[in-house]
Amino acid sequence: MRIGNREFARQGHTYVMGILNVTPDSFSDGGKYQKLDQALYHVEEMIQEGMDIVDIGGESSRPGYTPVSAEEEISRVAPVIEAVKERFGIPVSLDTCKSKVAQAGITAGADLINDIWGLKYDPMLAEMIAQTNSTCCLMHNRKEAVYGNYMEEVLWDLEETLAIAQKAGIADDKIILDPGVGFGKTYENNLEIIDRMEMLHSLGYPILLGTSRKSVIGNALNLPKEERVEGTVVTTVYAVLKGAMFVRVHDVKENVRAVTMAEAIRDGWK
Repeated sequence: MRIGNREFARQGHTYVMGILNVTPDSFSDGGKYQKLDQALYHVEEMIQEGMDIVDIGGESSRPGYTPVSAEEEISRVAPVIEAVKERFGIPVSLDTCKSKVAQAGITAGADLINDIWGLKYDPMLAEMIAQTNSTCCLMHNRKEAVYGNYMEEVLWDLEETLAIAQKAGIADDKIILDPGVGFGKTYENNLEIIDRMEMLHSLGYPILLGTSRKSVIGNALNLPKEERVEGTVVTTVYAVLKGAMFVRVHDVKENVRAVTMAEAIRDGWK
């Protein structure tokens, strides 16, 4: 799978996506990287720690977040995307569910659109991704955590997302799926989908797991967000052993090391 200027193997290795939130209110690092120089310094730091791709977000998706206009979101992310591409050339993911923001981000240099609503929020987004031949990560989400047969319904929901993508003309080799830990799920739902994420392989697409510092870790360990690194690392090891292609994390160094160790145990003796 080609993302930006880099080829990513679909199997055999788990890549690390580093998180850069240029927002005032993200749940874990809101306000830390709003200024361009702060953002660029953090990107450089994450590259040195082993990051493979950076995910830039301009609107918080935490519970109770304040929505912002597309124009405000663009003003936050576009200059950062341009500067990151110019200075580092690393593949860039843009975390947005709005077609207008996605278009501006791609114009600025974004290589991947990371949509937390799986193409179900903005009806224009799928067509725009197809027209620009962009890669996309499509996440499972629901407005309410109400399920009958939980895992089956997650797969059904993702099949609906894939149908939207295919109808719009998004190529199969441009799609990554995210099980959506922390979105439209109870605590128990989140634990189950981490433990059973290999079921998503039945859909035939690479998987990205995003659990970094989330409430499922805080609830399991009874720890605040700034003390959830070890819990996140455990989920990263699960991602490796379950065959996920990407993990999306705040703490790059620790998770790169976890991936390297887990893959050494899995493959190093064979």
